[in-house]
Amino acid sequence: MAKAVATPPSIEALISRLEEITRTMETPDTGLEGSIALYEEGLSIAEQCKKRLQEAKRKIEVINSGMRKEAPVVDRVQDLFTPES
Repeated sequence: MAKAVATPPSIEALISRLEEITRTMETPDTGLEGSIALYEEGLSIAEQCKKRLQEAKRKIEVINSGMRKEAPVVDRVQDLFTPES
């Protein structure tokens, strides 16, 4: 029997969990130990988000570089909307 592969949570789910952690830590009844555990979880989630965003940025850079090679007109159109210094 094949094992089910767990899909990683979406970036939106991770951000939602970070918001939930923040709200929980802001309540006075969380306690020191609970707050520390939540803080550690939050750091782990923040690192996952950072990695995902870096991966997305790399993908976009690859797509953009491919578009520039294939369609130089994109650069000319972008120039129309780029403010001059």
